Amino acid sequence: MLFHNRPGFRSCRAILLLAAMLFAAGCSEAPPAGSAVRRREYAFIANGGSNSVSVVDLTRFRVVRTVAVGSGPTGITASPIRNEVYVVNTDSGTVSIVNAASLQVESTARVGRRPFSLELSRDGATGFVANSESNTVSVVNLSARRVVKTVPVGRAPGSLRAAPDGKTLLVSNRGADSISIIDLDAMSVVATVAVGSQPGPIAILPDSSQAFVANAGDASVSAVDLRSRRLLAHLETGKTPSSLALKPDGGELFVTNFDSDSLTIVNTYSDEVAESLRAGTNPSQAVVDPSGSILYFTNFGSNTVSILEIYSRRVLASIAVGAQPDALALTPDGRYVLVLGSQSNDLAVVDAVRRSLFTVVPLGQSPRAVAIKVFESPAEGRDQGKDQQER
Repeated sequence: MLFHNRPGFRSCRAILLLAAMLFAAGCSEAPPAGSAVRRREYAFIANGGSNSVSVVDLTRFRVVRTVAVGSGPTGITASPIRNEVYVVNTDSGTVSIVNAASLQVESTARVGRRPFSLELSRDGATGFVANSESNTVSVVNLSARRVVKTVPVGRAPGSLRAAPDGKTLLVSNRGADSISIIDLDAMSVVATVAVGSQPGPIAILPDSSQAFVANAGDASVSAVDLRSRRLLAHLETGKTPSSLALKPDGGELFVTNFDSDSLTIVNTYSDEVAESLRAGTNPSQAVVDPSGSILYFTNFGSNTVSILEIYSRRVLASIAVGAQPDALALTPDGRYVLVLGSQSNDLAVVDAVRRSLFTVVPLGQSPRAVAIKVFESPAEGRDQGKDQQER
């Protein structure tokens, strides 16, 4: 390679090797001064049917690596402090720890039976995993890569959400029609609050004062006061509320109602339903953009993603994507919407500005969840030559 023939290559190579070792250890520090670096923007996508994670380069929109993980991966979460991604393997009862720079599984932690998702502590040092068949939450020390405590909760725990203030963790117990409130200092359940039937996704206001829980079994959302730890209200929605999306200021909550083909808008200040809107067939997952002005949601049954202007309540576009679109995410710059086709096994990239389909990226079987990781790593080989030319 041309770079190898340049003076000082041996010292440059030593610097790059040192940087690579630091990143392989999960270090989030910047590479040494003077070394060539490249900004990485990756989407990590859990493929539940092929026991793998597809790594998509978001600057080129192509798969750069397929990483083998445990059996039946469902949840996936990116670390805010390390170059790591955590994959919850439902069928094998484990969490795979993937190095985002080397794109390899560094370690595997065994948790309880049938885990589905992982939530991080506010400082990113601890992971919490709900084990639906063990009726527990596993507390994972992510530096030690092992479970340090197991907390009993209600029957069939599913969704978890850590409060923004970092003091409590909420767990929805689908089989017990309740939520468990865990004190994160004591690492124990301090309250159990009865909510609606078959509770699932949880949203918490930015000031950590109140939580909302979607109840799939009785077409409602429960409002819970986190200071008094009591139920405030049951708010009627459409059938089978499947996801909750909160505006950044916490003022409005958007509920997708899978079996009513509708969208419910909740005023979180008054704990009242403000409005109900028609959606596509089987609206599934939703996300609000960082400005709080646009809502994106997938329509599982009509194979589209809808773009809703929040202020006017007007659908600006419904764009055809892959078969049975479910999970979605925004790229870091907000320009593109990433939509997983759970049946077509692909990633539809939607241009949010032009409101049109930009490209489609093939994935593994049954993609279920996506996490985005942005970081800098040493540029090597072709990357480094390209970086030199671009300067």
